[in-house]
Amino acid sequence: MTQVITLIPILGDQLSLGLSSLRDADQASVRLLMMEVADEATYVRHHKKKIAYIFAAMRHHAATLRAGGWTVDYITLDDPENSGSFTGEIARAVARLAPERIIVTEAGEWRVMAMLEAWETIFGVPVDIRPDDRFIASHAEFTTWIEGRKQLRMEFFYREMRRKTGLLLDDGKPAGGEWNYDSENRKPARASLLMPRPLAFAQDDITTPVLALVADRFADHPGTLDRFDYAVTKEDALRQQAYFLEHALPCFGDYQDAMLTGERFLWHSILSPYINSGLLDPLALCQAAEAEYRAGRAPLNSVEGFIRQIIGWREYMRGIYWSQGPDYVERNFLDAHRPLPAFYWTGETDMHCLKEAIVQTLETAHAHHIQRLMVTGNYALLIGADPRQVHQWYLEVYLDAYEWVELPNTLGMSQFADGGLLSSKPYASAGAYINRMSDYCRHCRYDVKQRTGPDSCPFNALYWDFLVRNEDRLGRNQRLAMPYRNWARMNAGTQADIRASAAATLASLDAAPGYG
Repeated sequence: MTQVITLIPILGDQLSLGLSSLRDADQASVRLLMMEVADEATYVRHHKKKIAYIFAAMRHHAATLRAGGWTVDYITLDDPENSGSFTGEIARAVARLAPERIIVTEAGEWRVMAMLEAWETIFGVPVDIRPDDRFIASHAEFTTWIEGRKQLRMEFFYREMRRKTGLLLDDGKPAGGEWNYDSENRKPARASLLMPRPLAFAQDDITTPVLALVADRFADHPGTLDRFDYAVTKEDALRQQAYFLEHALPCFGDYQDAMLTGERFLWHSILSPYINSGLLDPLALCQAAEAEYRAGRAPLNSVEGFIRQIIGWREYMRGIYWSQGPDYVERNFLDAHRPLPAFYWTGETDMHCLKEAIVQTLETAHAHHIQRLMVTGNYALLIGADPRQVHQWYLEVYLDAYEWVELPNTLGMSQFADGGLLSSKPYASAGAYINRMSDYCRHCRYDVKQRTGPDSCPFNALYWDFLVRNEDRLGRNQRLAMPYRNWARMNAGTQADIRASAAATLASLDAAPGYG
């Protein structure tokens, strides 16, 4: 038997054959280690579909690695000897194999990275932690970019990523003459029989036992396992990528901010879970999207908007996360402490927009970015929900949520808890925005055109109340100057009615069970 010289652990979001830890490795003297551990499934109460997706994708990836000539030790969750943690499984592997060294690609989260950094001391074995070069910007590049900047704005970082990758550049200049076509991407949608539907993938003999395991072990976690039809292999993820590029990308830009009752996907790609777990390569995906534009099959506003989400926001979120450190999660600029309402775990609310977004989240572990930002996130912001509880909810319920990308999006962009480091103003709005971008208000028992009273849309009074409650923190924000002027123009009676309506809504929340 060949001696195991090198142990290479592969984490659940590292399902890429080109992983840096595998590069130049001698298969004959390497043992790969993949681990399903309880710690990672339960440090928050992850959605059942999220756990099932990760474990099923891991098991399929292990089969792919073995077919490629690698020797893989795979530790299933129900293995009687499973220690329940990454470090515990490394300890068992070191005792079993006596490797001369460990090579691992860096973890995506501070919590896991701390484990990796401790292994050399704990086990007395050299540990080579390699950069995760599946990302376009390295940690050092982002650190250099933020030096000397008082405010960090994604748009300028995004332009650097365009220059680095060459995406949508013509002779060094942005295709079409503009860097950003977001102003063209705000059209409301109408229901259509021609709207694309994501591909549905059948469960196989690897996935089916995973679903049974998750149903048994995580019955108290949010969500359902019904109709589990996500891709769990690279081949199927590529099929969904091809389907999106052909059928949905052409209209993605126009309708990326739209919301429709009963339509859970619209023209969105449903590719972020596959990118974030490693089944799809983000740069290759962006290059494929650009090829659709160059071939005349997709308009520039759609392709630019899609590419911006990946090499702009996704890379930017990672940079913010790692540059700010593990205490970023503690920030609470608006001093918000209200428990997140219990209906975030049930969808039992008369507000149709919230019900639509939450119920589909519980059923599919998916909601698109405007549902997250301007419905569930906006409401949490307006009521003064504890940003750490909001962060935990988003981390729990979405299939694509990993802390490095979810935390800055939630804490910084959605809840403004970092005080404007990430975004120049809070993403707060009354009901008019939701009415403009969706058909939700037409199906709601509340009247979006009423500002006060028991039948008024709660977003309306809450929006003004939010501004007034936080005037000492937000009153000097230039991007909020007009709303504050509009508030000042209202007569005292109108202001009092608005504050009373908001107070009634907040009192009803305080009287009901909160978080969880």
